[in-house]
Amino acid sequence: MKSPHKVKLNELQATAISGNDISSSCLYVSALTIMYAGQYAWVSLLVVALVLLFFRKIYGEVVGALPLNGGAYNVLLNTTTKRLATLAATLTILSYMATAVISAIEAMHYMQGLFSALNVTIATIVLLVIFMGLAIIGIGESAIVAVVIFILHIATLLILVFASIWFVITHGLQTFHVNWSTAIPSGSFKTALYFGFAAGMLGISGFETSANFVEEQEQGVFRKTLRNMWAVVSFFNPVIALLVIGVLPLAVIGAHKETLLAYLGSTTAGKWLEIMIYVDATLVLSGAVLTSFVGMTGLAERITLDRILPNFFLKKNKRGSNYRIIIAFFILCVSVLYATDGDLEALAGVYTFSFLAVMALFGAGNLLLKSKRKRLPRPEYAKIWVVVAAIGLVITAFIGNIEMNTDSFYTFLRYLVPAFVFLLLMLNRSLVLTIMIETLEYLYSPLRKVVILSNRYLNRMQKKIHSQEFVFFTKGDDVATLNKVMHYVETNETTKRLKIVNVKKKEDNNDALVKDIRVLDRAYPNIDIEFVEIIGVFGPDIIEDLSKGWDIPKNFMFIGSPGNRFSYRVAELGGVRLIM
Repeated sequence: MKSPHKVKLNELQATAISGNDISSSCLYVSALTIMYAGQYAWVSLLVVALVLLFFRKIYGEVVGALPLNGGAYNVLLNTTTKRLATLAATLTILSYMATAVISAIEAMHYMQGLFSALNVTIATIVLLVIFMGLAIIGIGESAIVAVVIFILHIATLLILVFASIWFVITHGLQTFHVNWSTAIPSGSFKTALYFGFAAGMLGISGFETSANFVEEQEQGVFRKTLRNMWAVVSFFNPVIALLVIGVLPLAVIGAHKETLLAYLGSTTAGKWLEIMIYVDATLVLSGAVLTSFVGMTGLAERITLDRILPNFFLKKNKRGSNYRIIIAFFILCVSVLYATDGDLEALAGVYTFSFLAVMALFGAGNLLLKSKRKRLPRPEYAKIWVVVAAIGLVITAFIGNIEMNTDSFYTFLRYLVPAFVFLLLMLNRSLVLTIMIETLEYLYSPLRKVVILSNRYLNRMQKKIHSQEFVFFTKGDDVATLNKVMHYVETNETTKRLKIVNVKKKEDNNDALVKDIRVLDRAYPNIDIEFVEIIGVFGPDIIEDLSKGWDIPKNFMFIGSPGNRFSYRVAELGGVRLIM
């Protein structure tokens, strides 16, 4: 059967999908940062922009080397164990869940400013339904909506900036001087900068999204999305914070913190700009909901392909959309909305700490990539001090947010622990099935017939899981290297069958390799090893032929890290995984 044609996103479309999330922070991050850093909020936001500049390099290196969906999960999967990668996936899912619900609620709160009779809860569910439908229709159609929202949002922010500058020019700097001489809310410049920075890091949430749908982007687009997102928040967030200090007395900001930009627009240009910002806020926050659906779909498809979630979620419609993942994410969002009763503070805790943890894990993944995959080609290289500094600053922001709101951190843990346990159970479902089999045999021995039937069913399920065959392509590695491969497969994959394939020239002699494999076959009695020799040249065509001929998905095929002389990029191999 022919697979559905995949739409590839251009620079504007990919930037819009991820940019709506990160640029929506402009609506609230200035007020949030000013509450902690006062007149020095713009300095804290400049530091945040510096951190994001570091992460441009980090993401560019990692995704350039491993251009596959999954973000932090993908890099950790290819550099460490599945369990740690699953933790990154859990955090990313929580981040998307909280982003979708918070953005939808906030969008409807802004709309309520225009239509006072609006029921926020019902309107939030309707908005989630609309964007669920858009995501199911297809990413190409979703991108068109995202582009329109993104362009309108940037235009609105530019109008607000110019209106505020004109206001300062015509009304003078008296308000700025008064604010500048006001006592710092946190007591000292260092403390203000620290808490302002911790709060301001929310202004870059959404930066990780582009890495979760990189396979849907045209070649070379990903790094441009990083540059564009960095440019947007690095300009607007500090500039708007500085203009707020020049236009509005610090004393009134707390009363308008939820709709500060609308109040700024009303002050600088009048009611028309206030209404325009209300409309823009509704649209761009809605766009952030769409971003969550797109990012979550890319991540969930990847972890399902890697057998963490059931294959049930891989079913696609005629447009190539993973509609079951999208519907499941919608149900999850609605359940969270009702479970928290729309409490934004509780959701914000999940949002903040999940996002910061994902960023820190991505930085750690970059260091692991440098250490374990040195020979893997990459388009750019982030210096080690840049990666270490970025991780350190993210950890600083994480600690700062704990100090500012300990209750939110505990809320985050209450969501993280059960979600992570659930995914771990899915990852180790073979072990769970074994325990269930033994439990049934122990508890229900009197009901022998029931036990026998249940036992047969569960054994069939377990046999099906173990029967999945995996492939490792060897270049003629020595027994020590092959032993590491066997150890990885035994530790991380639920299988009892492994093909070791050597693609060689006709004149090559593999007698030593055959002897080594016989040794490994005795050393690992639980895994049935089959050695296959193929005459030819290793590349995408052989992988495609073997995948179809043996009915083995490409993500169940492994290779060692290719060197700079390797003729193909990892992405051209169709999802083959690196394990050495």
